[in-house]
Amino acid sequence: MSTLIENVYLAPVVGPEIESGYIRIEGDRIAELGAGPAPDAPGATRTDGGGCLATPGLVNTHHHLYQWASQGLAQDATLFEWLVALYEVWAAMDAEVVKGAATAGLGWLALSGCTTSSDHHYLFPKGRGDLLAAEIEAAREVGLRFHPARGSMDLGKSKGGLPPDVVVEELDDILAATAEAVDAYHDPSFSSMLRVAVAPCSPFSASAELMTESAALARAKGVRLHTHIAETLDEDEHCRERFGLRPVDYMEKLGWLGPDVWFAHAVHLSDADIGKLAATGTGSAHCPSSNGRLGAGIARVSEMLRRGANVGLGVDGAASSELTPMAGELRQALLFQRARYGPDALSARRALELATLGGARNLGREAELGSLEPGKLADLVLWPVRGPFTAAVADPVCALVFGPAPPPTLVLVGGRAVVSDGELRTISQDEAGNAGVAAHRRLTRLARERGVAVDGGSAH
Repeated sequence: MSTLIENVYLAPVVGPEIESGYIRIEGDRIAELGAGPAPDAPGATRTDGGGCLATPGLVNTHHHLYQWASQGLAQDATLFEWLVALYEVWAAMDAEVVKGAATAGLGWLALSGCTTSSDHHYLFPKGRGDLLAAEIEAAREVGLRFHPARGSMDLGKSKGGLPPDVVVEELDDILAATAEAVDAYHDPSFSSMLRVAVAPCSPFSASAELMTESAALARAKGVRLHTHIAETLDEDEHCRERFGLRPVDYMEKLGWLGPDVWFAHAVHLSDADIGKLAATGTGSAHCPSSNGRLGAGIARVSEMLRRGANVGLGVDGAASSELTPMAGELRQALLFQRARYGPDALSARRALELATLGGARNLGREAELGSLEPGKLADLVLWPVRGPFTAAVADPVCALVFGPAPPPTLVLVGGRAVVSDGELRTISQDEAGNAGVAAHRRLTRLARERGVAVDGGSAH
Protein backbone atom coordinates (compact mmCIF):
# COMPACT_ATOMS: atom_id res chain seq x y z
CA MET A 1 0.00 0.00 0.00
CA SER A 2 1.41 3.36 -1.08
CA THR A 3 0.01 6.75 -0.11
CA LEU A 4 1.11 10.20 -1.21
CA ILE A 5 0.03 13.34 0.66
CA GLU A 6 0.92 16.46 -1.28
CA ASN A 7 0.62 20.25 -1.17
CA VAL A 8 0.71 20.25 2.65
CA TYR A 9 2.42 22.35 5.33
CA LEU A 10 4.74 20.02 7.27
CA ALA A 11 5.59 20.43 10.97
CA PRO A 12 7.78 17.36 11.49
CA VAL A 13 8.74 18.31 15.12
CA VAL A 14 12.30 17.17 14.28
CA GLY A 15 13.90 19.25 11.53
CA PRO A 16 12.72 22.36 9.71
CA GLU A 17 9.11 23.01 8.80
CA ILE A 18 8.15 22.88 5.13
CA GLU A 19 5.63 25.40 3.86
CA SER A 20 4.49 23.29 0.92
CA GLY A 21 5.61 19.71 0.60
CA TYR A 22 4.71 16.05 0.50
CA ILE A 23 4.83 12.82 2.48
CA ARG A 24 5.13 9.41 0.84
CA ILE A 25 3.97 6.41 2.86
CA GLU A 26 4.80 2.81 2.01
CA GLY A 27 2.98 0.21 4.05
CA ASP A 28 2.86 1.39 7.65
CA ARG A 29 5.92 3.67 7.46
CA ILE A 30 6.97 7.06 6.19
CA ALA A 31 9.16 6.50 3.16
CA GLU A 32 10.11 10.09 2.42
CA LEU A 33 9.02 13.69 2.82
CA GLY A 34 10.23 16.87 1.28
CA ALA A 35 9.54 20.30 -0.15
CA GLY A 36 7.85 21.09 -3.43
CA PRO A 37 5.77 18.92 -5.74
CA ALA A 38 5.39 15.25 -4.92
CA PRO A 39 7.47 12.79 -6.95
CA ASP A 40 5.93 10.28 -9.30
CA ALA A 41 4.52 7.33 -7.37
CA PRO A 42 2.71 4.97 -9.77
CA GLY A 43 -0.19 3.21 -8.10
CA ALA A 44 -0.13 5.40 -4.98
CA THR A 45 -3.28 6.76 -3.43
CA ARG A 46 -2.93 10.53 -3.64
CA THR A 47 -4.34 12.92 -1.03
CA ASP A 48 -4.39 16.67 -1.54
CA GLY A 49 -3.29 18.29 1.72
CA GLY A 50 -3.93 21.82 0.51
CA GLY A 51 -4.94 24.11 3.35
CA CYS A 52 -3.79 21.57 5.95
CA LEU A 53 -1.02 21.29 8.51
CA ALA A 54 0.58 17.84 8.84
CA THR A 55 1.89 16.87 12.27
CA PRO A 56 2.84 13.60 13.92
CA GLY A 57 -0.06 11.83 15.60
CA LEU A 58 -0.64 12.96 19.17
CA VAL A 59 0.45 10.62 21.95
CA ASN A 60 -1.67 10.49 25.11
CA THR A 61 0.50 9.26 27.98
CA HIS A 62 -2.02 9.14 30.85
CA HIS A 63 -5.67 8.16 30.86
CA HIS A 64 -8.37 6.23 32.72
CA LEU A 65 -10.77 5.13 30.03
CA TYR A 66 -13.28 3.50 32.38
CA GLN A 67 -14.01 6.94 33.82
CA TRP A 68 -15.91 7.94 30.67
CA ALA A 69 -18.85 6.23 32.43
CA SER A 70 -18.63 8.44 35.54
CA GLN A 71 -18.26 11.98 34.22
CA GLY A 72 -19.75 14.97 35.97
CA LEU A 73 -19.60 13.65 39.55
CA ALA A 74 -18.00 15.31 42.60
CA GLN A 75 -17.70 18.49 40.55
CA ASP A 76 -16.26 20.71 43.30
CA ALA A 77 -14.05 18.22 45.12
CA THR A 78 -10.33 17.99 45.76
CA LEU A 79 -8.54 14.88 44.46
CA PHE A 80 -8.88 12.91 47.71
CA GLU A 81 -12.54 13.97 48.13
CA TRP A 82 -13.23 13.07 44.51
CA LEU A 83 -11.61 9.63 44.89
CA VAL A 84 -13.52 8.85 48.07
CA ALA A 85 -16.77 9.81 46.33
CA LEU A 86 -16.09 7.74 43.22
CA TYR A 87 -14.34 4.58 44.46
CA GLU A 88 -17.70 3.08 45.48
CA VAL A 89 -19.19 3.90 42.08
CA TRP A 90 -16.24 2.36 40.23
CA ALA A 91 -16.47 -0.77 42.38
CA ALA A 92 -19.64 -1.61 40.43
CA MET A 93 -18.00 -1.60 36.99
CA ASP A 94 -17.88 -4.73 34.89
CA ALA A 95 -16.36 -5.67 31.53
CA GLU A 96 -19.39 -4.33 29.65
CA VAL A 97 -19.00 -0.92 31.28
CA VAL A 98 -15.26 -0.85 30.53
CA LYS A 99 -15.74 -1.88 26.89
CA GLY A 100 -18.34 0.82 26.25
CA ALA A 101 -16.41 3.51 28.09
CA ALA A 102 -13.15 2.63 26.34
CA THR A 103 -14.81 2.60 22.92
CA ALA A 104 -16.22 6.09 23.44
CA GLY A 105 -13.06 7.41 25.07
CA LEU A 106 -10.71 6.11 22.37
CA GLY A 107 -13.03 7.29 19.61
CA TRP A 108 -13.06 10.76 21.18
CA LEU A 109 -9.26 10.75 21.33
CA ALA A 110 -8.99 9.74 17.68
CA LEU A 111 -11.31 12.56 16.68
CA SER A 112 -8.90 15.02 18.30
CA GLY A 113 -5.79 13.76 16.51
CA CYS A 114 -4.57 11.11 18.96
CA THR A 115 -2.97 8.06 17.35
CA THR A 116 -1.41 6.39 20.42
CA SER A 117 -2.88 6.23 23.91
CA SER A 118 -1.83 4.71 27.17
CA ASP A 119 -4.43 3.79 29.78
CA HIS A 120 -3.90 3.34 33.50
CA HIS A 121 -6.53 0.86 34.73
CA TYR A 122 -6.03 0.07 38.39
CA LEU A 123 -9.40 -1.20 39.70
CA PHE A 124 -10.28 -4.86 39.22
CA PRO A 125 -13.36 -5.72 41.31
CA LYS A 126 -13.74 -9.48 41.71
CA GLY A 127 -16.21 -11.32 39.52
CA ARG A 128 -16.70 -8.48 37.03
CA GLY A 129 -15.18 -10.08 33.95
CA ASP A 130 -11.88 -9.46 32.15
CA LEU A 131 -11.64 -5.68 32.31
CA LEU A 132 -8.22 -5.42 30.66
CA ALA A 133 -9.30 -7.58 27.73
CA ALA A 134 -12.39 -5.39 27.31
CA GLU A 135 -10.43 -2.19 26.79
CA ILE A 136 -7.87 -3.91 24.59
CA GLU A 137 -10.68 -5.08 22.32
CA ALA A 138 -12.05 -1.53 22.19
CA ALA A 139 -8.65 -0.19 21.12
CA ARG A 140 -8.43 -2.86 18.41
CA GLU A 141 -11.82 -1.84 17.04
CA VAL A 142 -11.12 1.90 17.09
CA GLY A 143 -7.67 1.34 15.60
CA LEU A 144 -5.37 3.31 17.91
CA ARG A 145 -2.00 2.12 19.15
CA PHE A 146 -2.62 1.14 22.74
CA HIS A 147 -0.40 1.00 25.82
CA PRO A 148 -2.55 -0.37 28.67
CA ALA A 149 -0.81 0.00 32.02
CA ARG A 150 -1.97 -2.86 34.25
CA GLY A 151 -2.60 -0.98 37.46
CA SER A 152 -3.22 -2.21 40.97
CA MET A 153 -4.00 -1.26 44.56
CA ASP A 154 -3.35 -3.39 47.64
CA LEU A 155 -3.58 -0.75 50.36
CA GLY A 156 -7.20 -0.39 51.42
CA LYS A 157 -8.61 1.59 54.31
CA SER A 158 -8.05 -1.26 56.76
CA LYS A 159 -4.30 -0.97 56.05
CA GLY A 160 -4.14 2.82 56.15
CA GLY A 161 -4.78 3.46 52.46
CA LEU A 162 -7.35 5.72 50.84
CA PRO A 163 -9.48 3.28 48.79
CA PRO A 164 -12.13 1.04 50.36
CA ASP A 165 -11.09 -2.58 50.78
CA VAL A 166 -13.66 -3.71 48.21
CA VAL A 167 -11.60 -2.30 45.32
CA VAL A 168 -8.12 -3.53 46.28
CA GLU A 169 -6.41 -6.83 45.45
CA GLU A 170 -3.96 -9.09 47.26
CA LEU A 171 -0.28 -8.71 46.39
CA ASP A 172 0.23 -12.22 45.01
CA ASP A 173 -2.91 -11.95 42.87
CA ILE A 174 -1.74 -8.62 41.46
CA LEU A 175 1.70 -9.88 40.50
CA ALA A 176 0.30 -13.02 38.90
CA ALA A 177 -2.35 -11.12 36.92
CA THR A 178 0.16 -8.49 35.80
CA ALA A 179 2.65 -11.09 34.61
CA GLU A 180 -0.14 -12.86 32.72
CA ALA A 181 -1.18 -9.60 31.06
CA VAL A 182 2.35 -8.89 29.86
CA ASP A 183 2.77 -12.45 28.57
CA ALA A 184 -0.60 -12.42 26.81
CA TYR A 185 -0.59 -8.99 25.20
CA HIS A 186 2.76 -7.21 25.12
CA ASP A 187 4.21 -6.86 21.63
CA PRO A 188 7.70 -5.28 21.57
CA SER A 189 7.95 -5.16 17.76
CA PHE A 190 8.63 -1.91 15.90
CA SER A 191 5.13 -1.73 14.43
CA SER A 192 3.42 -2.85 17.63
CA MET A 193 -0.17 -1.80 18.18
CA LEU A 194 -0.18 -3.07 21.77
CA ARG A 195 2.32 -2.79 24.60
CA VAL A 196 1.73 -3.35 28.30
CA ALA A 197 3.20 -1.43 31.24
CA VAL A 198 3.20 -2.23 34.97
CA ALA A 199 1.45 0.44 37.01
CA PRO A 200 0.63 0.32 40.75
CA CYS A 201 -1.75 3.20 41.32
CA SER A 202 -0.12 5.59 43.80
CA PRO A 203 1.79 5.89 47.10
CA PHE A 204 -1.49 6.19 49.02
CA SER A 205 -3.04 3.03 47.55
CA ALA A 206 -0.08 0.71 46.90
CA SER A 207 2.21 -0.76 49.53
CA ALA A 208 5.97 -0.42 49.38
CA GLU A 209 6.15 -4.16 48.73
CA LEU A 210 3.81 -3.88 45.77
CA MET A 211 5.82 -1.00 44.35
CA THR A 212 9.16 -2.80 44.65
CA GLU A 213 7.84 -6.17 43.43
CA SER A 214 6.14 -4.47 40.49
CA ALA A 215 9.38 -2.75 39.51
CA ALA A 216 11.23 -6.06 39.65
CA LEU A 217 8.54 -7.73 37.55
CA ALA A 218 8.54 -4.99 34.92
CA ARG A 219 12.29 -5.05 34.57
CA ALA A 220 12.37 -8.83 34.36
CA LYS A 221 9.78 -8.66 31.57
CA GLY A 222 11.38 -5.69 29.81
CA VAL A 223 8.34 -3.41 30.06
CA ARG A 224 7.83 0.10 31.40
CA LEU A 225 6.68 1.41 34.78
CA HIS A 226 4.02 3.99 35.49
CA THR A 227 2.28 5.50 38.54
CA HIS A 228 0.72 8.69 39.88
CA ILE A 229 3.07 10.95 41.81
CA ALA A 230 3.10 14.42 43.39
CA GLU A 231 -0.36 15.33 42.08
CA THR A 232 -1.56 17.28 45.13
CA LEU A 233 -0.29 18.84 48.35
CA ASP A 234 -2.43 16.27 50.21
CA GLU A 235 -0.29 13.52 48.68
CA ASP A 236 2.88 15.33 49.65
CA GLU A 237 1.64 15.54 53.24
CA HIS A 238 0.57 11.88 53.20
CA CYS A 239 4.02 10.74 52.07
CA ARG A 240 5.79 12.85 54.67
CA GLU A 241 3.58 11.53 57.47
CA ARG A 242 3.59 7.88 56.41
CA PHE A 243 7.08 7.43 54.96
CA GLY A 244 9.05 10.39 56.27
CA LEU A 245 9.86 11.34 52.67
CA ARG A 246 8.48 13.52 49.90
CA PRO A 247 6.98 11.60 46.96
CA VAL A 248 9.96 11.66 44.57
CA ASP A 249 12.37 10.74 47.36
CA TYR A 250 10.08 7.85 48.27
CA MET A 251 10.03 6.67 44.66
CA GLU A 252 13.81 6.86 44.55
CA LYS A 253 14.06 4.73 47.69
CA LEU A 254 11.82 2.10 46.06
CA GLY A 255 13.88 1.95 42.85
CA TRP A 256 11.30 3.85 40.83
CA LEU A 257 13.49 6.38 39.05
CA GLY A 258 14.95 5.58 35.65
CA PRO A 259 14.50 5.82 31.87
CA ASP A 260 11.90 3.03 31.94
CA VAL A 261 9.59 5.03 34.27
CA TRP A 262 7.11 7.82 33.61
CA PHE A 263 4.98 9.48 36.28
CA ALA A 264 1.52 10.95 35.94
CA HIS A 265 1.04 14.61 36.95
CA ALA A 266 4.26 15.48 38.87
CA VAL A 267 2.73 18.81 39.87
CA HIS A 268 4.39 19.51 43.20
CA LEU A 269 8.10 19.06 42.56
CA SER A 270 11.00 20.75 44.30
CA ASP A 271 14.14 21.86 42.47
CA ALA A 272 15.84 18.72 43.76
CA ASP A 273 12.98 16.55 42.49
CA ILE A 274 13.28 18.01 39.00
CA GLY A 275 17.02 17.42 39.08
CA LYS A 276 16.49 13.76 39.95
CA LEU A 277 13.99 13.23 37.13
CA ALA A 278 16.33 14.86 34.64
CA ALA A 279 19.41 12.99 35.83
CA THR A 280 17.71 9.57 35.75
CA GLY A 281 15.75 10.01 32.53
CA THR A 282 12.43 9.61 34.36
CA GLY A 283 9.52 11.02 32.35
CA SER A 284 6.24 12.62 33.32
CA ALA A 285 2.76 13.05 31.84
CA HIS A 286 1.43 16.58 32.26
CA CYS A 287 -2.39 16.67 32.51
CA PRO A 288 -3.27 20.38 32.68
CA SER A 289 -7.06 20.14 32.32
CA SER A 290 -7.44 17.52 35.03
CA ASN A 291 -5.04 19.33 37.35
CA GLY A 292 -7.09 22.48 36.86
CA ARG A 293 -10.46 20.75 37.29
CA LEU A 294 -9.39 19.25 40.64
CA GLY A 295 -7.57 22.38 41.77
CA ALA A 296 -4.37 20.37 42.11
CA GLY A 297 -2.00 23.07 40.85
CA ILE A 298 0.20 23.82 37.84
CA ALA A 299 3.16 21.55 37.10
CA ARG A 300 6.55 23.20 36.64
CA VAL A 301 6.74 22.05 33.03
CA SER A 302 8.84 24.89 31.65
CA GLU A 303 11.44 24.40 34.39
CA MET A 304 11.43 20.63 33.85
CA LEU A 305 12.07 21.12 30.15
CA ARG A 306 14.78 23.71 30.78
CA ARG A 307 16.65 21.24 32.98
CA GLY A 308 16.34 18.35 30.53
CA ALA A 309 13.52 16.28 32.04
CA ASN A 310 11.16 14.67 29.54
CA VAL A 311 7.51 15.70 29.61
CA GLY A 312 4.59 14.34 27.61
CA LEU A 313 0.91 15.22 27.76
CA GLY A 314 -2.08 13.28 29.05
CA VAL A 315 -5.82 13.82 29.03
CA ASP A 316 -6.32 11.89 32.30
CA GLY A 317 -9.60 10.19 33.10
CA ALA A 318 -12.77 11.76 31.76
CA ALA A 319 -14.24 11.89 35.28
CA SER A 320 -11.70 14.60 36.17
CA SER A 321 -11.35 16.03 32.67
CA GLU A 322 -14.82 15.87 31.16
CA LEU A 323 -14.90 15.57 27.35
CA THR A 324 -11.35 16.90 27.06
CA PRO A 325 -9.91 16.38 23.56
CA MET A 326 -6.25 15.42 23.27
CA ALA A 327 -5.58 18.34 20.94
CA GLY A 328 -6.98 20.70 23.55
CA GLU A 329 -4.21 19.79 25.99
CA LEU A 330 -1.62 21.53 23.81
CA ARG A 331 -3.42 24.81 24.34
CA GLN A 332 -4.04 24.15 28.03
CA ALA A 333 -0.39 23.30 28.63
CA LEU A 334 0.74 26.46 26.89
CA LEU A 335 -1.72 28.73 28.69
CA PHE A 336 -1.07 27.24 32.15
CA GLN A 337 2.69 27.71 31.81
CA ARG A 338 2.35 31.26 30.52
CA ALA A 339 -0.18 32.17 33.22
CA ARG A 340 2.31 31.09 35.86
CA TYR A 341 5.70 31.89 34.33
CA GLY A 342 5.17 34.46 31.58
CA PRO A 343 4.73 34.51 27.79
CA ASP A 344 8.05 32.85 26.99
CA ALA A 345 7.45 29.86 29.28
CA LEU A 346 6.20 27.55 26.52
CA SER A 347 5.99 28.10 22.78
CA ALA A 348 3.45 26.64 20.37
CA ARG A 349 6.06 24.38 18.83
CA ARG A 350 7.32 23.14 22.18
CA ALA A 351 3.72 22.36 23.16
CA LEU A 352 3.39 20.32 19.96
CA GLU A 353 6.60 18.49 20.83
CA LEU A 354 5.23 17.59 24.28
CA ALA A 355 2.15 16.06 22.66
CA THR A 356 4.13 14.05 20.11
CA LEU A 357 7.80 13.27 20.64
CA GLY A 358 7.63 13.89 24.40
CA GLY A 359 4.84 11.37 24.66
CA ALA A 360 6.68 8.88 22.47
CA ARG A 361 9.71 9.13 24.77
CA ASN A 362 7.52 8.46 27.82
CA LEU A 363 6.35 5.25 26.20
CA GLY A 364 9.81 4.24 25.01
CA ARG A 365 8.86 4.65 21.35
CA GLU A 366 10.79 7.71 20.20
CA ALA A 367 12.49 5.60 17.50
CA GLU A 368 9.10 4.74 16.01
CA LEU A 369 6.72 7.59 16.79
CA GLY A 370 6.49 11.28 17.62
CA SER A 371 8.00 12.96 14.56
CA LEU A 372 7.64 12.91 10.80
CA GLU A 373 10.82 11.22 9.61
CA PRO A 374 11.59 8.57 7.00
CA GLY A 375 11.53 5.12 8.57
CA LYS A 376 9.13 6.05 11.36
CA LEU A 377 5.60 4.71 11.55
CA ALA A 378 3.05 6.57 9.46
CA ASP A 379 1.04 7.95 12.37
CA LEU A 380 0.11 11.48 11.36
CA VAL A 381 -2.66 14.06 11.33
CA LEU A 382 -3.83 16.62 8.79
CA TRP A 383 -5.36 19.68 10.46
CA PRO A 384 -7.45 22.14 8.37
CA VAL A 385 -5.86 25.50 9.16
CA ARG A 386 -6.72 27.45 6.03
CA GLY A 387 -10.49 27.63 6.32
CA PRO A 388 -12.60 30.82 6.15
CA PHE A 389 -11.87 31.63 9.80
CA THR A 390 -8.61 29.82 10.66
CA ALA A 391 -6.73 31.28 7.68
CA ALA A 392 -6.68 34.61 9.53
CA VAL A 393 -3.83 33.13 11.60
CA ALA A 394 -0.86 33.07 9.24
CA ASP A 395 1.22 30.62 11.29
CA PRO A 396 -0.47 27.18 11.06
CA VAL A 397 1.20 25.81 14.20
CA CYS A 398 0.01 28.86 16.12
CA ALA A 399 -3.50 28.30 14.72
CA LEU A 400 -3.43 24.69 15.97
CA VAL A 401 -2.08 25.38 19.46
CA PHE A 402 -3.27 28.86 20.41
CA GLY A 403 -6.85 28.40 19.29
CA PRO A 404 -9.35 25.57 19.71
CA ALA A 405 -7.98 22.83 17.47
CA PRO A 406 -10.17 22.14 14.44
CA PRO A 407 -11.46 18.60 13.83
CA PRO A 408 -8.74 16.80 11.86
CA THR A 409 -9.25 16.17 8.16
CA LEU A 410 -7.28 12.92 8.32
CA VAL A 411 -5.81 10.73 11.08
CA LEU A 412 -3.57 7.88 9.98
CA VAL A 413 -2.29 5.08 12.21
CA GLY A 414 0.31 3.02 10.41
CA GLY A 415 -0.94 4.49 7.15
CA ARG A 416 -4.53 3.40 7.85
CA ALA A 417 -7.26 6.03 8.03
CA VAL A 418 -8.88 6.03 11.47
CA VAL A 419 -10.48 9.45 10.87
CA SER A 420 -11.19 11.13 7.54
CA ASP A 421 -13.22 14.24 6.81
CA GLY A 422 -13.76 14.66 10.55
CA GLU A 423 -15.47 11.25 10.98
CA LEU A 424 -14.37 7.95 12.51
CA ARG A 425 -13.87 5.36 9.77
CA THR A 426 -12.89 2.23 11.67
CA ILE A 427 -16.17 1.99 13.59
CA SER A 428 -19.47 3.82 13.51
CA GLN A 429 -19.08 7.18 15.19
CA ASP A 430 -22.63 7.12 16.51
CA GLU A 431 -22.18 3.61 17.87
CA ALA A 432 -18.97 4.64 19.66
CA GLY A 433 -20.67 7.60 21.31
CA ASN A 434 -23.74 5.58 22.22
CA ALA A 435 -21.51 2.90 23.77
CA GLY A 436 -20.25 5.52 26.20
CA VAL A 437 -23.78 6.58 27.10
CA ALA A 438 -24.78 2.96 27.67
CA ALA A 439 -21.70 2.43 29.86
CA HIS A 440 -22.65 5.45 31.97
CA ARG A 441 -26.20 4.23 32.42
CA ARG A 442 -25.11 0.70 33.25
CA LEU A 443 -22.51 1.83 35.79
CA THR A 444 -25.04 4.14 37.45
CA ARG A 445 -27.57 1.31 37.70
CA LEU A 446 -25.02 -1.17 39.04
CA ALA A 447 -23.79 1.35 41.62
CA ARG A 448 -27.33 2.04 42.82
CA GLU A 449 -27.95 -1.68 43.14
CA ARG A 450 -24.98 -1.69 45.53
CA GLY A 451 -26.63 1.05 47.57
CA VAL A 452 -24.50 3.90 46.24
CA ALA A 453 -26.45 7.09 45.55
CA VAL A 454 -25.32 8.72 42.33
CA ASP A 455 -26.50 12.13 41.14
CA GLY A 456 -25.23 14.92 38.91
CA GLY A 457 -22.91 16.53 41.42
CA SER A 458 -21.93 13.82 43.86
CA ALA A 459 -21.74 10.16 44.71
CA HIS A 460 -22.17 8.91 48.24
